[in-house]
Amino acid sequence: MRIPFQHSVLAALIASTALLQACSDNSESGKASAQPESQAAEQHASHDATTDSAESTGITRSPAPEGAKVFFVAPADGDTVSNPVTVEFGLEGMEVVPAGTEEDNSGHHHLLIDLDTLPDMNMPLPSTDQVVHFGKGQTATTLELEPGEHTLQLLLGDYRHVPHEPAVMSEKITITVE
Repeated sequence: MRIPFQHSVLAALIASTALLQACSDNSESGKASAQPESQAAEQHASHDATTDSAESTGITRSPAPEGAKVFFVAPADGDTVSNPVTVEFGLEGMEVVPAGTEEDNSGHHHLLIDLDTLPDMNMPLPSTDQVVHFGKGQTATTLELEPGEHTLQLLLGDYRHVPHEPAVMSEKITITVE
């Protein structure tokens, strides 16, 4: 059975919109949960499921200017906090822009939660419950975390979610949620 052209275009438009929303954020309000919906993760998988190196995929990391740094405005390393946990991101030497915006010296935040091993820095960052994307250019979020000790780290990604060269990454901080 042949699908009419209009239906094919409509299906492609719907799929593209869903993918862009998944890459942009995990919620409409601009706040993210520490556990993104599985549907968003599946839609985002089109650019994070591969394990090829940058050389074999042809991906070139965007350059970061000397002295660029990302950091936590809040909470501070060692803080004891309660839910919901407000996390504020800081950036110096670069500009925060939405994902998909190709500008020199710019990018968007990714929050690494309780991540033991860094993702492949030569590929687009995956969207998981431990790698939360802020592709709308957000500079803060509110998280619901289980009580106990957690690590947080920020990593700036370029317009394609690929870390810069060199990576613009914060120090890992440890917080305790009561």
